[in-house]
Amino acid sequence: MLILGIETSCDETGVAVYDGGLLAHAVHSQVSMHDAYGGVVPELASRDHVRRLVPLTREVLSRAGRRTADLTGIGYTEGPGLAGALLVGASFAHGLAQSLGIPAVGIHHLEGHLLSPLISEPAPRFPFVALLVSGGHTQLMRVEGIGRYLLLGETQDDAAGEAFDKTAKLLGLGYPGGPALSQLAQSGTPGRYRLPRPMIGSGDLEFSFSGLKTAVVTLAKQAAPAAHADIARAFVDAVVEVLVAKCVHAMELSGLTRLVVAGGVGANRQLRSALGKEAEQRGFDLFYPQPELCTDNGAMIAFAAAQRLRQGQDGAEHAFSVRPRWDLEAIS
Repeated sequence: MLILGIETSCDETGVAVYDGGLLAHAVHSQVSMHDAYGGVVPELASRDHVRRLVPLTREVLSRAGRRTADLTGIGYTEGPGLAGALLVGASFAHGLAQSLGIPAVGIHHLEGHLLSPLISEPAPRFPFVALLVSGGHTQLMRVEGIGRYLLLGETQDDAAGEAFDKTAKLLGLGYPGGPALSQLAQSGTPGRYRLPRPMIGSGDLEFSFSGLKTAVVTLAKQAAPAAHADIARAFVDAVVEVLVAKCVHAMELSGLTRLVVAGGVGANRQLRSALGKEAEQRGFDLFYPQPELCTDNGAMIAFAAAQRLRQGQDGAEHAFSVRPRWDLEAIS
C-alpha cells in the first residue's frame, strides 16, 4: 500500500511517501516569507503551496524510488486550517487520484499529529493519553485507537504555541518566535521573575494562556531590555509547569501508563526535560514523534491515510471538500 501524504493546512508544504514505513518526506517552510509581516498571510500561504506541491511530490517520489503510477492511495489534510491553503492540497490530491484511479482520503490535521509517534520506534500501544500542543492547539486527548478520540481538556483561549509566538514578538524576537524564545530562556536566570501559572490548580484539564501573555506585557514594560532573557525564562518555566501538571493529572485520572506528546511545542527541550523527569518518577512511558515530525508534515498525513484505508475506507465518502473548522471528536 503505497500512500502519498499531502499537508497544506497553514504555512508548511509537506509531502511524504509511506509503504509500511516512511520511505521519504520533505517539508518546505514559509517562515521567511511570512516573517516580514509578523505572521501568516493566508493568501500568500495558498499561493506558495501551489508553487511547491508538484516539485516536492516529484522530489519525494524520486527519493523513494517510486513513480506516481505506483501509488495506491493519497491522503491530504482536509482540515482544520486555512481555507485557501487546504483547498490547494485537496485540489491536488483529488486531481492526481482521479487521474490514477485511486482513492483520495481526507485526514484531520490533529489526527495526523496524534498518530505521528506511531511512525517512530518504539511506537506507543493503544490506549494512551495525548498532549497536542502547537501554535493553534493545546488539547489533552484519550486515544483508544484509530478514530477513537475523547477530548479530556483544552485551552480556553490562546494555544501554548500561540502564546510563545506572541511573547516572542513582545520581546522583539520576530516570527515565528517560539524556538527563539526557548533559546533565549536558556540564558535567563531561573526565579528572577515569577509569572502566573494559569489554571494550574483548577482541578480539571483545561488550559488558559492569554493572561500569561498579558502578565509578560506588564513585566516587559517595567523591566530593562537587558532583562529579556530572564523574562523569557520566567515565561517558559510557567508554560512548562502548567503543561506538565495537566499531563500528570490526566495520567492520574485516566489510569493509563502511556503519554504521547505531539505538535510543534512537543519539540521544546524544556518541556521534554520536565516531562521526562515526571515520567521517570511516576512510572509512565513517554513517547514523541521524531523531532522533524513534530511540526506539520506530510508523513503524518500519509500514515493516517494508510490506517484509514486499512480500515476499509475507499475514499468514496471523501468527496472534494475542506473543513477549516473541524472537531476531532466528530471523526470516526
